[in-house]
Amino acid sequence: MIAVDWGTSSFRAYRLDADGRVVDQRSAASGLLTCGGAFESVLARHVEGWPDPTIMMAGMIGSRTGWREVPYIDCPAGIDEVSAGLQEVAAPSLAGRRVWIVPGLAYRPAGAWPEVMRGEETQIFGLPGELAERGAHRICLPGTHSKWVHLEQGRIVSLSTAMTGELYALLRQHSLLAVLMPPAAEQDVDDGAAFLRGIDASGLEGGLLQHLFGVRSQGLFGSLSPAQSPSYLSGLLIGHELRAVGTGTGQVQLVGNAGLVRRYQRALAHLGVSSCCQGEALSSCGLHRLARARSLPLGT
Repeated sequence: MIAVDWGTSSFRAYRLDADGRVVDQRSAASGLLTCGGAFESVLARHVEGWPDPTIMMAGMIGSRTGWREVPYIDCPAGIDEVSAGLQEVAAPSLAGRRVWIVPGLAYRPAGAWPEVMRGEETQIFGLPGELAERGAHRICLPGTHSKWVHLEQGRIVSLSTAMTGELYALLRQHSLLAVLMPPAAEQDVDDGAAFLRGIDASGLEGGLLQHLFGVRSQGLFGSLSPAQSPSYLSGLLIGHELRAVGTGTGQVQLVGNAGLVRRYQRALAHLGVSSCCQGEALSSCGLHRLARARSLPLGT
């Protein structure tokens, strides 16, 4: 089968054998924003030469701005509920193959706004068996919109979202704080000491809005150099995220980009919380599990 992780800015495809092992993979900057709505032709081009009968897609491709909006499945939900919500899309140019989109998940806590995710659920279902199927686990998927997930006996019970990555990018590039930082974000260095100073500052009185101005005032008076300021800002925002979700005492499973995961691991350790890094290439495993649960052809 073919597993596709299709987001707003990127496209990743994996060819899997019947046991879910990756035998080939492709990636491109063919996210939703660049496709102009021509999803079928983009998909056909990127899976050319892969004759597998089943194509499973997850991510923003199933959103309102994607190929088809696939309704969210309400939490708590596991493999059975999500696989039952798979929707097939017509793809005449991919004759002989069936194309499916995975639904996202919605958590609707009483007295608050709904929480949603698309794509991360396949990474969670792709975790090693002892994590994906048994016990209770707290999972963090850092990113533009960081997700915190409570997984219990293989079912996603609840989730919450922090716009940490997006807020960092906006402040780093388009705010008054950026004036006292290196002109290009590509020049930033990962200053561990400045990052931990930001983590510590997130625990002071005053709240995030006051703390953010402190990035500028410390720069004005020389206690933060331009090179240190981006790492300090990152630590400040991640620190507020961690304190808001509650650090707790159990181990946190971190899933995502290696560089970002290391930063969260450093922050958690500084706050006395243990964590374990799982990597980000789990979506293909999760998509394979969903296809198997739906009894779709898995290839040879």
